[in-house]
Amino acid sequence: MNRTIFLFAGLLAMAIAVVACASQEHSMRSASRFSAGGSPLALANATATFPPGPQGALIRYGHDLIADTPHLAAQYVTAQLSCASCHAADGRQAHAGSFIGTYARFPQWSKRAHRFIALQDRLAECFLYSMNGKPPAYSSREMIALTAYIAFLSRGAPTGVGFPDQGPVALQPGLKPNPADGATVYAARCSACHGVHGAGSGLQFPPLWGPHSFNDKAGMSKLDRIAPFVRAAMPLNAPGSLTDQQALDVAAFIVSKPRPHFKASRLIEFPAQRADYF
Repeated sequence: MNRTIFLFAGLLAMAIAVVACASQEHSMRSASRFSAGGSPLALANATATFPPGPQGALIRYGHDLIADTPHLAAQYVTAQLSCASCHAADGRQAHAGSFIGTYARFPQWSKRAHRFIALQDRLAECFLYSMNGKPPAYSSREMIALTAYIAFLSRGAPTGVGFPDQGPVALQPGLKPNPADGATVYAARCSACHGVHGAGSGLQFPPLWGPHSFNDKAGMSKLDRIAPFVRAAMPLNAPGSLTDQQALDVAAFIVSKPRPHFKASRLIEFPAQRADYF
């Protein structure tokens, strides 16, 4: 009898170990989708400290603009968001608006503009759409600092390619968005930070809709852009914990809400400079 009990206990322990191993392996596979990503050089760039001297000060200013856009670039924005709202960890997190290697991929063809654009053009789009504002002049300290910061995060990236494993995660194909289910997910997992009415609370929890959010031409107003971001980076206290379906549903709920309308006809003019500025 004792031998039978001992044998049963041994088999039970083995079964528990197998289940635990399988569970751990599944968790590791899931976590790998949201790791730092890319090559060792990409990881080194993501964790690097800024260099000393004037160059380092410029790069740091670019970082600070990303992290606190409404205060440091107030004249260029109307939305109550920072660039970091859509570029997690100030652009250093893979699969969540990563800037790692981005500098190396410009100039690139823009489907939106129907032309080749420089990195400065892409940053101008962010100010126009995501920030619902106007872009700094390309010769301004702000624009130069932003490009310097992104260049710093792109050191060693192959020209025209960038670093691998930095882009959005791929959601399971064939899923259908359900905004009603998304409302339930939002209430349970998002509203504590972003508010019941999506108005947000400070830079860490930006508004997701309403008059102070990104406008209706921003990348995050498109389901195929916001859903992978939500899947990879949200909720902030447990990123990657939503399923693909939950991320798609809550994204559909968010984009269904009202937000500012982009005014395509308005003219954008940069301040004139004396010739000797250049």
